[in-house]
Amino acid sequence: MTENHRIEYNWVKGVETLENYQRGGYHPVMIGDVLNGRYHIVDKLGFGGYSTVWLALDTNLKRYVAVKVNIADSLPRETKILKALSSSPVRLGYDLVPVILDEFKVQGPNGKHTCYTVTPAQCNLREISFSRLFSLKVARTLSYGLTQAVAYTHSQGYVHGDIHLGNILVKLPSSFDDLFIKQLYEKYGKPETVPVTRCDGEPLSSNVPAKAVVPLFLGKYAEEFSLSDAHPLLSDFGEAFSPASEVRLGQDCHTPPAFRAPEAKFESQAPLSYPSDIWSLATAIWEIIGMKPIFSTDFVHEDEIVSQHIDVLGPMPLEWWRRWEGRSQFFDEEGCPTESYRENRWFPLQESFEVGVQEWRRKMGDEFDNNEKAAFLDLMRRMLSFRPEERPTAEEVLKSEWMVKGHCLITSGAKVGAAYKHALGCLRLT
Repeated sequence: MTENHRIEYNWVKGVETLENYQRGGYHPVMIGDVLNGRYHIVDKLGFGGYSTVWLALDTNLKRYVAVKVNIADSLPRETKILKALSSSPVRLGYDLVPVILDEFKVQGPNGKHTCYTVTPAQCNLREISFSRLFSLKVARTLSYGLTQAVAYTHSQGYVHGDIHLGNILVKLPSSFDDLFIKQLYEKYGKPETVPVTRCDGEPLSSNVPAKAVVPLFLGKYAEEFSLSDAHPLLSDFGEAFSPASEVRLGQDCHTPPAFRAPEAKFESQAPLSYPSDIWSLATAIWEIIGMKPIFSTDFVHEDEIVSQHIDVLGPMPLEWWRRWEGRSQFFDEEGCPTESYRENRWFPLQESFEVGVQEWRRKMGDEFDNNEKAAFLDLMRRMLSFRPEERPTAEEVLKSEWMVKGHCLITSGAKVGAAYKHALGCLRLT
């Protein structure tokens, strides 16, 4: 389809860009379709720029799966990485990344689409934590589990490349598979669909589904989470890469600006590596723990994010400062904020913690004590070091005071020592 003849559709809130249902784009999937002769489509779980994700009943094994249907003719990059990550089931964190259950292709009006299935998850942490707080016990558990997942990914030679709450899922309870489709709809509601119409009023072609499906929410909100719910799953490895075999330059980093390590901008011609994930991991942990992200998640220019880095963390390396073309919008040559920027400055790290974390937790009666606060801020300072070589590894993050003590606090009685020794023993194997 030529670009100047692109068909436009009436906008539907909460669904993928319908204009991408064209040659080379999404595959039109409908509720009730059966893919690969066995996967009965029950509802939609989500979508991204390169795929849609569906809840399906595997009619062979009588269990639910998530089916990821990629855009047409896409390279099987993510499946290759997930298969590689499935190779070490004895290592700590193996069960915190998706395991591919099946892989197949479907031919449709928009081309040939690679698909794979994994165990379905509830929802992502962005959905369930927006304007809500996890209890401190749950937040510690999620942070520890996420760090385990990153440490495992790194131990297998891969950088995730896109760590943020939208890519961190929560596992479903095993009892979910006991639901018949009718019971699923009774519990969570039937699929929410909206008819698709063209802006020019012409009839639909086979390239696009007759109805758009609004993603199903299977989860519960943050304040309702218990420790038994706190099983994170690091997902979406579409931006992952192996530094040993693939050069990913800073200029090619697609992590959203609020979570992107600063070397991607200031060392744009240098290869990224594991430390870039550590920066993103720190921003994710901060959001799990608190109410306000450490840097703005609003749509702002990347120079504004850089100014926030300086506000929160202090001066950046001098060579970066000199190369930063946008600094005059925010600071004078001595590094003092300009008059126009002074009112919009972000708080330094400790004050950011008070405003974005502690104040909200105090209202819940679930705040950090002074010792835990000091340990947490020490970890954040190190993970958010401007220079990537100064950041700790994921294994070192797991061994930090805040992580170790937090993990022990949620482990009772005689299990404390055994769990801690087991964790350290597994870490030594990586």
